[in-house]
Amino acid sequence: MLRRIVAPMASLALLAGIATPAYASWCRSDLERLRQQTAKYRTVAVAERAGYAKFADVDGVTCIDMPGRGAMGVHYVNGALAGDGNIRARTPEAMVYEPDRAGRPHLVAVEYVVLRKAWTDAGHRRAPRLYGQTFDFTASPNRYGLPPFYSLHVWVWKHNPAGAFSMWNPRVHCPGRPAESHARHHS
Repeated sequence: MLRRIVAPMASLALLAGIATPAYASWCRSDLERLRQQTAKYRTVAVAERAGYAKFADVDGVTCIDMPGRGAMGVHYVNGALAGDGNIRARTPEAMVYEPDRAGRPHLVAVEYVVLRKAWTDAGHRRAPRLYGQTFDFTASPNRYGLPPFYSLHVWVWKHNPAGAFSMWNPRVHCPGRPAESHARHHS
């Protein structure tokens, strides 16, 4: 009986934007499972063997940053997953790495990506949601040369003071790149 009362109230709290302690605990444990599931991709070679490939924007830039907001890092995307119209919590479409000063990549986040057309062709009418978060929408044209798409970054490998689901992380850097050289792509 109590379960029938609590579940609808928790759903109502989520709709109202209130994070209940039970929801926060569920989300933390779900994100910990995601971290465990993606631990194997801490090495880029393992990600590449699994079908993830380094992604560059239309200018050939691989480390994605935004002056004043931080960076995402270097994306390794599994194109087959990004184009299939589905979101799988345990199989993100992209692994995101931050290069250190020596250029060695370190896994910092995962990203869920789905092309809008593939998403709607799969019968979905609303933007995707995962972990209680609505995906960000990127229209076309965009700096990536992609058709319109939805995405959700999840910072499970590096703390993000802007939030675990924020697109940009002020603690991530793209070494050796002058920030102003690519500012025009981020408006």
